[in-house]
Amino acid sequence: MTYKKVQKELKKLANPKKAKLLMRFFKTGKGEYGEGDIFLGIMVPQQREVVKKFRALPLSEIQKLLKSKFHEERLVGVLILVEQHQSLCHSGPRAGIQKKQLLDPGSRPGMTREAIFSFYLKNAKRINNWDLVDLSAPKIVGAYLFDKNRGIIYKLAKSKNLWERRIAVLATFWFIREKDFKDAIRLAEILLTDKHDLMHKAVGWMLREIGKRNEKILRQFLNKHVRKMPRMMLRYAIERLPEKDRQHYLLKH
Repeated sequence: MTYKKVQKELKKLANPKKAKLLMRFFKTGKGEYGEGDIFLGIMVPQQREVVKKFRALPLSEIQKLLKSKFHEERLVGVLILVEQHQSLCHSGPRAGIQKKQLLDPGSRPGMTREAIFSFYLKNAKRINNWDLVDLSAPKIVGAYLFDKNRGIIYKLAKSKNLWERRIAVLATFWFIREKDFKDAIRLAEILLTDKHDLMHKAVGWMLREIGKRNEKILRQFLNKHVRKMPRMMLRYAIERLPEKDRQHYLLKH
């Protein structure tokens, strides 16, 4: 299995018309968050079919995907990493896919959860659009750190790089699903003054997910921070509250 073979599969699926639409959707214009990103025009379900064929791709070949100028090649790279990481999660919360879906890990001694996690973080700056982050950070960073020291997410949250900060926030989605909210709340407080709207949306989304599981904790956060929260963050956070309560918090903002 090689990068060239993955590249060949993706080029067969390329659609120039869709590529133009995707470049607008992912804000690739000058000064926008996805400036310079280039698309082949391939939808995610099609990319997942390619991932199935190449889920045993070595890290050295995934590295080539992550260095690609094409968005879809990078996305396929991170989705393969997700498959490989989940295949090694045989126990614990939300253990992941079955062994047989990837390979026998014993046949590749270097393929460990730690190796995939470290590789992912080393390439964090190449995971450089919100879909790449959102489809991978919870299932790699969050899953790996669930029963470990989580100090790295606080380092990422203070990064100057937008995508590293978003990785930190999205990693907490895994914790939230297991009703562990403390890190998501702490990161939300740290990022209250973040300037980027993609971070406002990400933090608000995680707060909303907390509220779906424990509305009391969400309300405690809102009551304490509503006046400091960027309006976009607030709107995302209160989305599932009753209309009366949404208006209450919007008026207090």
